[in-house]
Amino acid sequence: MTNTSALFTDFYSLTMAQGYWKNNRQERAVFEMFFRHQPYGGGYSMFAGLGTLLEKLNHLSFSSDDINYLEGLDVFEKGFTDYLKTFRFNGTLWAMDEGTVVFPHEPLIRVEGNLIECQIIEGLLLNIVNFQSLIATKTCRLWLASKKGKIMEFGLRRAQGPDGAISASRASFIGGACGTSNAAAGKIFGIPVMGTMAHSWIMSFDDEEKAFDAYAALYPDRSIFLIDTYDTLKTGIKNAIKSGKKLALQGKNFGVRLDSGDIQYLSAEVRKQLDMAGLTDAYITVSNDLDEHIIETLVKEGAPVDSWGVGTRMVTGGQASAFTGVYKMAAILSENSRKPVMKFSDNPDKTTNPGVKQVWRIRDKSGSAIADVLGIDDDTDIPKEGQRYCFWHPSSDYRHFYHTIEGSAEPLLKKRIDCGSFTGVQPPLPEIKAHAASDLDSFDSTYKRLLNPHVYKISVTEKLRSLKLELIQKHLGSRHN
Repeated sequence: MTNTSALFTDFYSLTMAQGYWKNNRQERAVFEMFFRHQPYGGGYSMFAGLGTLLEKLNHLSFSSDDINYLEGLDVFEKGFTDYLKTFRFNGTLWAMDEGTVVFPHEPLIRVEGNLIECQIIEGLLLNIVNFQSLIATKTCRLWLASKKGKIMEFGLRRAQGPDGAISASRASFIGGACGTSNAAAGKIFGIPVMGTMAHSWIMSFDDEEKAFDAYAALYPDRSIFLIDTYDTLKTGIKNAIKSGKKLALQGKNFGVRLDSGDIQYLSAEVRKQLDMAGLTDAYITVSNDLDEHIIETLVKEGAPVDSWGVGTRMVTGGQASAFTGVYKMAAILSENSRKPVMKFSDNPDKTTNPGVKQVWRIRDKSGSAIADVLGIDDDTDIPKEGQRYCFWHPSSDYRHFYHTIEGSAEPLLKKRIDCGSFTGVQPPLPEIKAHAASDLDSFDSTYKRLLNPHVYKISVTEKLRSLKLELIQKHLGSRHN
C-alpha cells in the first residue's frame, strides 16, 4: 500500500499541533472515539472500518509535497514543518473487534500518544470509522429484514466518490451483504462479485429472446435475465422462460430479475409462470430502490424473492446521512499518574465520561448479551463473575440497576498498536463478517427490530460514576469562586 497523507486532517489539528510543538508540550494524552446516537432510530450499530484505519495509520506520513504546501500557507514555522517531515504514528491504540455490535457513549477506539499525534489522526479516524460503521449498520438492518437472506450490494454508481464506493463495499460485506457489483472491491478485499445485465444489453438486440439467448450462451452457469425492459409479464418473463428452457435442456439453472413495478405482485406472477413452465428451480432477484422497511414488508407478505440487490439506500446510508462518532480527550498522562478530564456541557448528552476506560460486555449463562458496562481500566474496577454490582446510567443521574454476574464479563477494547508497532495480524474480511453475524445472534430480537427497538443497557461502574461526579463538583465549585 502507498503511504497515506497525514494532511488528511482538519486544519485546526495542524494549527493546534504547531501550538503543542511551539510550547514544548510533551504530555501524553488519551483520546476516545465513541458515538452519541443510534442511526435510523435503531437499537444497535455495527463497528466497522478498523482494518482500513490500522492499515492507513501504518503508512501515515507527510510527503515532500505536503510539506511544501504547508510551508506555502505562511502559517507554519520552518521548525514545525521540519518536525512533520519525520512524523509517524507512534502511539498506542485499543479498539473493539471489527464487526462488534456497539452502542452510544461507549469507547469503540482508545488512543494514547503525544498530543500532536493524537490530534493529527482525529480526522482520518472519524472519517473511516463513521462512514464504514454507518454502512455496515444499514446493511445489517437490510440483512435481518430479509430474514438473513441473500443481499447483494449494487451501490457503486450512487456512492460518494470512488473511495466511498470501495469503503461501502467493504462495510456492507461485514454487515451481511453476500457480494458486490464493484469489481475493484472484489479484487481488493476478495468479496464475491455479482451482477446480471443492464437494460442496454437487451435494447442492443432486435429481439428480447435473442438478447437472453446470447447472454445464456456466454454465461450458461450464471444467467440472470432482466425482464422489465419492455413489459415484465407480457414479454419479459415469457422470453425468459423460452431461454430458460433451452438452458434446462443443458442441465443449467437460471434466474430472472425485477427492477421496477410492484415487486410483490410481479414476483408472485413471475413465480407462477416459472412454476407452470416446470422451471421450479429458477430463482427471482429484485432491485429498485429497496430499503429495510420495503424488504421486511415483502418478506412478511410472502413475496417469492430469492435475493435482493440494494444500491442507493445501502451505500449512502439512506435516511441517516452520517454516523455520530466523535473523538474526545479522556485523560492527560504524566510519568506517574493519569489525570482524568471531561467535557462539560449544558446538554447532558454532550458531557463526556472521564478517565481511561474499558468496556465490559456482561453476558448471561447462555452467552446472551444483557448490558455493556464502562469502567476505569485498572485492576480495581473489573467486573467479576459471581459478584453483585450496582451499575449506573452514564448520565450520572439516579437510574441504576443491580446485577449478579452469572455468565461472563468480556473486555471489548483490545490493544492493536503498541507504541507504533502493530500487535497482530488483522483477521480476513470473511472472519470479520462471521464475527458480526455471531455477535448479532447474541442479542435478543427485541433490540434488533426496526420499529421501537428495546433499549440496550449502557452503564458505568460505581467507581467511574464517582469520578465523574467528583469532577462535576469541582467544576461547579470553581464556577462559584
